[in-house]
Amino acid sequence: MRVLVTGCAGYIGSVLVHQLLNKGYEVKGFDSLIFGGESLISVYNHPKFEFVRGDIRNEKDLSYAVKDVDAVVHLAAIVGDPACAKQPDLAKSTNLSASQILFEMCRSATRVKRFIFASTCSNYGKMETDGYVNENSILRPVSLYAELKVHFEKHILNSSARNDFGATILRFATVYGLSPRPRFDLTVNEFVRDATFAKTLQIYGGQFWRPYCHVNDLAKSCILVLESPLSKVNKNVFNVGDTDENYQKKMLVSEISKIIPDIKVEYVERSEDPRDYKVEFSKISDQLGFSITKRVSNGIVELHSVLKNGLLSDPYSPRYRNS
Repeated sequence: MRVLVTGCAGYIGSVLVHQLLNKGYEVKGFDSLIFGGESLISVYNHPKFEFVRGDIRNEKDLSYAVKDVDAVVHLAAIVGDPACAKQPDLAKSTNLSASQILFEMCRSATRVKRFIFASTCSNYGKMETDGYVNENSILRPVSLYAELKVHFEKHILNSSARNDFGATILRFATVYGLSPRPRFDLTVNEFVRDATFAKTLQIYGGQFWRPYCHVNDLAKSCILVLESPLSKVNKNVFNVGDTDENYQKKMLVSEISKIIPDIKVEYVERSEDPRDYKVEFSKISDQLGFSITKRVSNGIVELHSVLKNGLLSDPYSPRYRNS
C-alpha cells in the first residue's frame, strides 16, 4: 500500500511516517514546511519514501500528491486554538476549504481506497454533566479550530462514496510526548519543560478535564484504521485515547511531581475557559482492538530525561510552538 501523509513533517505526521516505513509501507509525504523539515531528514533517503513540498490550498499540488496513492491520512492543518485565532482566514482556507477539495479528489481517484481525517476531541467543547462524552454526544465546539473540524467531519459523513472507498474520522485526545518535530505549546510537554528548568508552572483552569494520548499511539491508530476491514471503518467516527487517561491540569501537576519533586506551581482560576470534557474511548478498543502503549506518566519520564540531558539546546525557542 502506498500512503499519502499530509502534514508529514509535523508533530504527529513525522511520527506516523516513521511508523509506516518501519511496517513496510510506501509513503508519500506532503508538507509546506512552515515549521521546517528537519523531522524528515532521517527518512528522506529511505527507498520507500517520497517527499512532495506543496501547499494544501494549491489544487495543482494536491492533484500531484493524490494521483498515485492507495490511501490518504490527512493531518495537514493550522493546528490548535491559538494558531487558528491568530490567522482565521488561513485556518478556514486550510482546515476546511482545502480539506474539502482534497477529500473530493480522493473520492474521484479510483486508486484511493481509504481516507483518514485527524479530528479532535476538542469538538466536544464543554460537558453538560459530570459524565463522559462519546462519539454519539452532541458536539459543542467553542473555538474556530474545533468549528472547522466539525464542519469538515459533516462534509465527510454527508458525502456519497464509491463502494470500495472508505472515510474515517479520528477524534484525537490532547497529544503529548517526543516527536522528531518537538512541540512545547502542548500542556504536558510545556509543564514538564517548565518543571525541569525550575520555572513556576502557571496553571490556568486547573479544574477542567481533558483526555491525553501519546503521539506514538495517535499515529498507531491511523495505521490500525488502514489495516481494519472497510466495513468497520467506513463513515465511522472513533475517539482515540484511553478512558483512564482523562486528567485535570492539577492531576497532571501531581503526576509530574512524582518525577520532579518540589516543583513550583501557581494556580490561576479561569472559569471563562469553556472547554471541559471527559471522553470515553471504548468504541475504538471494542471495535478495532486499539490500546495505548504509553500513559502520561511514561511521557513525563521521557520528556524530562531528554530535557535534563540537554538533547534540545533551547526548548523555549519559538520554533517549538505552533503559534
